[in-house]
Amino acid sequence: MNKQKLVFATSNSNKVKEVQAILGDNFEIVSLKDLGCFEEIPETQDTVKGNALQKAWYVVEKYNISCFAEDTGFEVDALGGEPGIYAARYAGEEKNAEANMALVLKKMKGVEERTAKFRTVIALVLDKEEYTFEGILKGTISTQKMGTNGFGYDPLFIPDGYSQSFGQIDVNVKNAISHRAKAVNQLKKFLTN
Repeated sequence: MNKQKLVFATSNSNKVKEVQAILGDNFEIVSLKDLGCFEEIPETQDTVKGNALQKAWYVVEKYNISCFAEDTGFEVDALGGEPGIYAARYAGEEKNAEANMALVLKKMKGVEERTAKFRTVIALVLDKEEYTFEGILKGTISTQKMGTNGFGYDPLFIPDGYSQSFGQIDVNVKNAISHRAKAVNQLKKFLTN
């Protein structure tokens, strides 16, 4: 059986690996770098879904190829849903994960209510039709960074039902339970039907 090639509108190699692991061997992920696209794709919408759709359509219109994109928000309840859609650039435009985590920890210092969630929306534009798939994972914010696995806010986020952060949990476990896995599995089900 031939692999189905899918363009994923991201330059984040961690996300490519994670999504490829979830989709499995029947699919081959093509990243923006593989397409020769090195520009920053606009994310000017005020929702995760809006940003995912904007990125997918950008690639479809520029390269005339079906594509999927994802956007993830990290929502801390005690911070009124911050950083939300600004998760990657919470501490500044340089998108520094360490600075982002430090800012969350600073704002959460002494706060007892530590619930949070990751929200991922995958937008697929296939033959000029759009489809969206959402995955949400609830958990809590730790009081300090724990572990070195993963990326982004993973060392701060403890998923419900676990005592370790995504920075400590085995990558295969993360890929089975994460917000992104939930959305990608919906995408996979859609594509295989």
